[in-house]
Amino acid sequence: MKQKIVKTVMIILCLLLTGIASLLAYVKFALPDVGEPPALHIEGTPVQITRGAYLANYVTVCMQCHSQRDWTILAAPGKPGTEGMGGEVHDQRLGFPGRYVSKNITPAGLFAWTDGEIMRAVTCGVNKQGNSLFPIMPYPNYGQMDEEDIKSVIAYIRTLAPREFTPEQSTSDFPMNFIINTIPAKANFVTRPDTADHVAYGKYLVNAAICSECHTPSENGAITGPPFSGGTAFALKTARSCVPPT
Repeated sequence: MKQKIVKTVMIILCLLLTGIASLLAYVKFALPDVGEPPALHIEGTPVQITRGAYLANYVTVCMQCHSQRDWTILAAPGKPGTEGMGGEVHDQRLGFPGRYVSKNITPAGLFAWTDGEIMRAVTCGVNKQGNSLFPIMPYPNYGQMDEEDIKSVIAYIRTLAPREFTPEQSTSDFPMNFIINTIPAKANFVTRPDTADHVAYGKYLVNAAICSECHTPSENGAITGPPFSGGTAFALKTARSCVPPT
């Protein structure tokens, strides 16, 4: 009787382990599943570039993370001459489940990327190689913008001065190295509201600017309070080794 119970338990454990292994293999190798990058060619008109410059510098603030920043100055502005070259680090010291480094988005870094591949990365979270991106770049929000606005951002970054720099590869700690593959999703584009509709357009900009990210209390990436209720603390001086001691 004892042997039968032990045998049954062992069979159950084997089935359980097989199921877990199969699930992990699926998550690791079958995901993400957002489809191929769209066949896309962005003309890059003056209107697109102007709109893209506004968005990338003041709303979606692509240039904030994709430039070298001067942490000795209040608000850590980008250093002149480093726009788009990448290298900004978000790691475990800041509560992230890995080490995530912003990429070079100047033409020197994206020369081999198609417009469709950039679109998929920005709005779905999957890079040129088909790998998942951690949403330190908030692609879930960008995937809910007007597609024409994203095209404008791409048109603008194509005009940046090429800067030869290769940032280190981003890495995720366990179990985020598995979880990360479940995050990318297909874009759900919307039509940009008329600017005369202040509430609707304001809501659109709040999503694009990711206002909730800083203004919603959270701990280690988990939301701990009502949206936009504030209270998030930023221990930047203790977290960044690049800041000289005071």
